[in-house]
Amino acid sequence: MAAFGKAQYIQRVEDQRLLTGTGGFADNVDATGAAVHVVLVRAPHAHARILGIDTSAAKAAPGVVAVYTWADLEADGVGDFAFPGMFPNADGTMPEMTPRRSLAKDVVRFGGEAVAAVVAATRAQAVDAAELVDVSYEPLPAVVTIEDALKRGAPLVWPGAPGNLAGFNKFGDQAKVDAAFKAAAHVVALDIEHQRLVVNAMEPRAITAEWDSASGRITVNIGSQNPSVTRDQLAETVLKMPKESVRVLVRDIGGGFGMKVGIQPDEAVAVWCCKTLKRTVKWRAERGEEFLATTAGRDQFHKASMALDKDGRILALRVEAWANIGAQPARAGVAIPLFVGPKVSTGNYDIPMVDMRINCVLTNTATIGAYRGAGRPECIFNLERLMDTAARQMGIDPAELRRRNFVKPSQMPYTTAMGEKYDSGDFDLFLTKVLKAADYDGFAARKAAARKRGRLYGRGLATYIEWTSALVFDEMAHYEVTGDGKVRIWMGTQGMWQGLQTSFTQLAAELLDIDPGKIEIAMGDSDRVGGVGSMGSRSAYIGGSAVMVGSRKLVDQGKNLAADALEASAGDIEYKAGVFGVVGTDKRIGLFDLAARQPEKRIYIENVNTVEGIAWPNGAHVAEVEIDPDTGRVEIKRYTTVDDVGRPLHRPIVFGQIQGGCGQGLGQALLEGAVYDRESGQMLTASFMDYAMPRADDLPSFDNQLDDSVPARSNPLGAKGVGESGTVGSTPTLMNAIMDALWPLGVRNLQMPATPLKVWEAIQAAKK
Repeated sequence: MAAFGKAQYIQRVEDQRLLTGTGGFADNVDATGAAVHVVLVRAPHAHARILGIDTSAAKAAPGVVAVYTWADLEADGVGDFAFPGMFPNADGTMPEMTPRRSLAKDVVRFGGEAVAAVVAATRAQAVDAAELVDVSYEPLPAVVTIEDALKRGAPLVWPGAPGNLAGFNKFGDQAKVDAAFKAAAHVVALDIEHQRLVVNAMEPRAITAEWDSASGRITVNIGSQNPSVTRDQLAETVLKMPKESVRVLVRDIGGGFGMKVGIQPDEAVAVWCCKTLKRTVKWRAERGEEFLATTAGRDQFHKASMALDKDGRILALRVEAWANIGAQPARAGVAIPLFVGPKVSTGNYDIPMVDMRINCVLTNTATIGAYRGAGRPECIFNLERLMDTAARQMGIDPAELRRRNFVKPSQMPYTTAMGEKYDSGDFDLFLTKVLKAADYDGFAARKAAARKRGRLYGRGLATYIEWTSALVFDEMAHYEVTGDGKVRIWMGTQGMWQGLQTSFTQLAAELLDIDPGKIEIAMGDSDRVGGVGSMGSRSAYIGGSAVMVGSRKLVDQGKNLAADALEASAGDIEYKAGVFGVVGTDKRIGLFDLAARQPEKRIYIENVNTVEGIAWPNGAHVAEVEIDPDTGRVEIKRYTTVDDVGRPLHRPIVFGQIQGGCGQGLGQALLEGAVYDRESGQMLTASFMDYAMPRADDLPSFDNQLDDSVPARSNPLGAKGVGESGTVGSTPTLMNAIMDALWPLGVRNLQMPATPLKVWEAIQAAKK
């Protein structure tokens, strides 16, 4: 059996169908036009009581098949997507979670909440009829910011959550941290806003639900990151049908980023309509609906501080945080700030003690859910901004301050003050490499040249570590070898153009020592796959490990079968280049010929593998920026990364993931931010005219490097995740560079996004 990591990297196998226009996106299903179409009527108010819904005019409109409200769904037993309170509040009381229904009942709690569903023969007819649904509202006071929601006497989003508080968690020892701060030679503190981000996947959410009258089954075509979880949610919560009667198919996904984990309540309306009407139903979100109503990311406020001794050694970290989770909390929206993000809050540093307190806050805004990085960008941002601020205040080079505090390789495995166990890492090595790659010593000359042009010039540095796995350590890779020359591997992970099919094809082809063209990676069919799908940077190292173990099992079983075919002992069978043979003889049989000889004309291996634990990708980033003081415009001049992903499965795909993650992180740092009007609760950034996404000319040419000399110890591949790493490392790197450029002017803190206006205003304020 071949070794892993020896072959040349293959071309991406996913791209052919996209380039030829044959991609299987959910909205492309049912090209015959036989489906009916659903359009949702959405609330124009952030908070209002529903006094009545008149659907008569809409029902009489041309082409209309049906109009539904929550009363119809409720009468059919459709359930609530809410979940029990996971964490008590700081006072020990257990908050209620706001109901999260597919259509609103009695009250709407954010602008854009779905109120009714119109089904018509064409989408255009459904759009026209939706305008005729007459909903009477009594507007109610709304709160859309953390600050306003926490004010005494603020309007309540949900009566069961007094004070708009919906969960609290704490870590560490407050008394010990207080003592460490009192004894510290230096204390640095920052207030940090992590603004709300709209999850703008290239492909909006879409569903085509098909009814099979013969079997009574529903097949749901959807872009979901976890098909089997989506199947379970639909069967249990919406359809009230056995799981066996629901099939979820995922073909292609035009970006997930967390918003396509599971199924969101408004999406489920189309599936219920399919069951009710017993015909194919299609729904897709318009881009404006995605701004208003899909799950968003981030939206937290942190008060972070750090205590250091006279030599710059960190003594303690303190963070008090508030996380906006929207009006109707999702499980991920609560778990991310209270449980997931804090896992990396001490970063790459040997921080002996922490005091963290985090509150979840309800507001009249769309639900917060998972978004690339999911809590880790916030906590690493806090830490790296504190490190750079401390370095400037203490007169220590930022790289040197980090070196003094790194966890050392000799300390591995290392247990953090948060109770997390790092299995491997050489953080100083990656810092040293990135400084060299970024020409750290040449910075002064570049800064001087910029000064001659009348520009401000700054350099930012950040190191990061990433928690992966989503705490699900097993993954399936079932092998099916057929006599027609194919090895089909059924995977529970889900491709969404992050290159999983290519990476797993490369890996299996190397391990089985056969042509990659004979490998087919099959995903996205809930009838055939299980598990939790792809999230939390788990796919490559957990799914890849299942491929490695499955390949070994296949070869071992093949040796037993070949021993029978070749009339030899299994111990005398060798395997090479897709052929089994008897050692020392010319007796041979190919893998596919062997499969053809079996009673079922195939060799089938059921394989579920479990890795030992979390993998901890990490790395170091350096950015240089140039700022025009007259306009506040920030230009990224250089961006360098050296990342530890353990042993990469496919190096070019890893670079693509890092660059994509950096693009999203830099977008947050410079441009992106969802804004609501505090008086009306209306979203002010509900289109690309108002919400600035990064474009090609906003981003630099990245210099990305890897070092695979520190493999993970938690899995047989030695691989570590990479899907979210760029997002975690990039925001503090860029903001540190901007602050470095502005620091000589007296600017001491700046909140994201660092728009030209915000930077210009900071410069003007500093001059005064």
